[in-house]
Amino acid sequence: MPPALPAADADPPAHESLKPRVAAWFAALRERLCSAFETIEEAPDSALAERPPGRFERRVWQRPTEDGAPGGGGEMRVLRGRVFEKVGVNVSEVWGRFAPEFAASIPGAAEDPRFWAAGISIVAHPQSPRVPAAHCNTRMLVTTRGWFAGGADLTPMGPEAAAAQEDAGDFHAALRAACDRADPAFYPRFKEWCDRYFYLPHRGEPRGLGGIFYDTLASGDAAADFAFTRDVGEAFLAAYPAIVRRRMGAPWSAAEREHQLVRRGRYVEFNLLYDRGTLFGLRTGGNTEAILMSLPPEVRWP
Repeated sequence: MPPALPAADADPPAHESLKPRVAAWFAALRERLCSAFETIEEAPDSALAERPPGRFERRVWQRPTEDGAPGGGGEMRVLRGRVFEKVGVNVSEVWGRFAPEFAASIPGAAEDPRFWAAGISIVAHPQSPRVPAAHCNTRMLVTTRGWFAGGADLTPMGPEAAAAQEDAGDFHAALRAACDRADPAFYPRFKEWCDRYFYLPHRGEPRGLGGIFYDTLASGDAAADFAFTRDVGEAFLAAYPAIVRRRMGAPWSAAEREHQLVRRGRYVEFNLLYDRGTLFGLRTGGNTEAILMSLPPEVRWP
């Protein structure tokens, strides 16, 4: 178990006491998500029903530290199947010290570089261009401060605009409901944050059709922030598998596949150039394969 971190004010102790529950929640959500994805793989109405259904492969990893002390770790699960070309569901619980040059950019770490972080990350790249890709991650981080962060977004890969808008409407409705239960101001604020965050400035275009994004959420009520973070996970679990089922039986053309592969290139560009989770994982000694799990298995640049 990681050592307790020193508290600079009244908020971190609340986050300290939540650590076991938070890590357990991410693990439990992981099980439910993996079950949902494997059940979809078994559905007979996939456009690729002649292929065998995929199953998650599991890999446990440990985080090394410079002094040889335990630094936590996680589990990486990846499925390659007939509905999902690649879907990953990762959980982690890590602790240690930030490097001095990185600590300055993390709230509360300049005073003391020790940290604890746990989270779940989900990225789905379906075979069919008719099925949108999706991403969701939530996490809690504790330094001398404590906060929650995360979000979810949807990225259509086919050229059919009407279907994409219908899927985005359902996806956003689920996220709005989760936000409204916590605070009616959350959805417009976090939607706009997502639109700004998942944007490729070098392309002058958004990555997809958005969702919500939030960071350093510390309202003063850690339990309420945790409840909201759970609701974000529940919203993704309710919305995305339903969208997959609605689209996965439709046939697609070679032109649609080409469009999908080019759009995946934009996904890669964002994750490697701008994604905060990627940078955080690489700078804190995380598992490289788990960090880069979000990248699609096949991609094309025109």
